[in-house]
Amino acid sequence: RWSRRVTETSHALDLEHRIFSGTPVEIARSLKRSAERSRRRKSSPFQSAMSMLTFYENRAGGNLRASRKRAIGKAKEELRKLFGRPTKPA
Repeated sequence: RWSRRVTETSHALDLEHRIFSGTPVEIARSLKRSAERSRRRKSSPFQSAMSMLTFYENRAGGNLRASRKRAIGKAKEELRKLFGRPTKPA
């Protein structure tokens, strides 16, 4: 699928292999590392990392188990913490 190709060959971020199958903390840390190292991104590291996470969630969302959807949501919260951004209210 084209979305898989995008996450594997993104021109904005060099993603680690099978990044989205880890724990929420692992996902967030990996995205943060990738975004901070990238010289090809067009926006801030936070925006690039969050955009990739949202892209994955939207494209794979229909096929994700409920537990993985929760993990992606927690990864977003963790990403906000790592970048010192306010968390969304519950």
